[in-house]
Amino acid sequence: MSEENIRNVRDSKVLAAMSHPLRRRLLDLLRLDGPATASMLAEKTGQAVGNVSHHLKVLAASEFIEEAPELARDQRERWWRRIVDGFRWAASDFPDDPIAEAAEQLSLEHQSAVYREWLTRRDSEPEPWRSSGAFSVDHWAKMSVAELRELDERIIALFTEYSNREIPDDGEERRPVFLVGRASVGQP
Repeated sequence: MSEENIRNVRDSKVLAAMSHPLRRRLLDLLRLDGPATASMLAEKTGQAVGNVSHHLKVLAASEFIEEAPELARDQRERWWRRIVDGFRWAASDFPDDPIAEAAEQLSLEHQSAVYREWLTRRDSEPEPWRSSGAFSVDHWAKMSVAELRELDERIIALFTEYSNREIPDDGEERRPVFLVGRASVGQP
């Protein structure tokens, strides 16, 4: 995820478009699995093709995805691909906008849901995935605003390194891993 392919979101309509739970899942699937048709995505999400198609059009209008006509086998088939690797936004860019508050809540719910899903199925996973498939860490630290920004940049750089690397052809099993980093100012 190079910095130039990160979408800085400053429009609340775009923020609303990307925060919708199904649209977020479609973005995730297009990032992990590559281009797909509405039918393929409907099968993966358990949604109706028409519903998925509608949400793909909203994401396209917000310039997160685009059609990939070169992949179509005929004129009726429509393929979609993600055109941004990620997005950044801050609630402070949307003062007094309830969409930002809702987007923050939806993002946290999405992140928690992915982890909860892992917890419900981890015992059925083979070793070593069961013992290494997820970790959690938290710390308290006293930091300045500059230090917090530096930490943010370092975490994003590390996540980006793993997200965009060439996958070695070494016979090792690789699975999708959801990486989350959050920091908040607070009190213990």
